Amino acid sequence: MYDTSDIRKGLKVLLDGNPYTVVEFQFIKPGKGAAFTRTRFKNLLSGAVIERNIRSGEKLEPANVEERTMQYLYKEADDLVFMDDKSFEQVQVRAEMIGEAADLMKDNLPCTVLFFNERPVDVSLPTFVLLEVTAAEPGVRGDTSGNVTKSATVETGGTVAVPLFINIGDMIKIDTRTHEYVERVNKK
Repeated sequence: MYDTSDIRKGLKVLLDGNPYTVVEFQFIKPGKGAAFTRTRFKNLLSGAVIERNIRSGEKLEPANVEERTMQYLYKEADDLVFMDDKSFEQVQVRAEMIGEAADLMKDNLPCTVLFFNERPVDVSLPTFVLLEVTAAEPGVRGDTSGNVTKSATVETGGTVAVPLFINIGDMIKIDTRTHEYVERVNKK
C-alpha cells in the first residue's frame, strides 16, 4: 500500500478497480483543517483524467502492472505490433494510445510497454529518436529574423518543424514527448 508521502508523478495505483497513473500532484496544508494532496490521475484503460484529494494518512492500493521492454516491429492498419526480445511474444497496441509520436517510430525501436492483467495499456517511447530527413522545404534567403523554421519529413513519414539549415539527408534528433527538433547529428 502506498502512503500519501509516496505519491509522485508516474506512480501506478488502483482506484475503483481500474489502473491509474499519477499525472500531477500538489501537497496542500491549509491554515485550518487537515493536510491533503490534490492529485490528478489518468485512467490507463480509457485515458480519462480525474482529480481527487487524498487526505494525509490515507492509503492507495498499488496497481498490478508490469513493464516490459519490447521492440517495435511494424504498423498493421490502426495497430502497432511489438515483440518481446526474450520470449518473442508479439502484441498489438492501438496507434491512438501513443498519439502523435507514433509517426516517429522506426522499425526495431525499443519501447516500454505497460501491461495490466496481461493486457497492454500504455507504451513509452525513448525520449529522443534519431531520424533521417527525406524531404524538406527550401529555406527562403533573407528570412532569418526571429526563430524561423520550415517543415521537414523524416524517414518514418512524420513531419517536424526544423531550422532553415536542415537539408535532405541530414540526421536529426527529435524529442518524442514534444515532437520537436532538438539538434542535427553527424552520421556515423
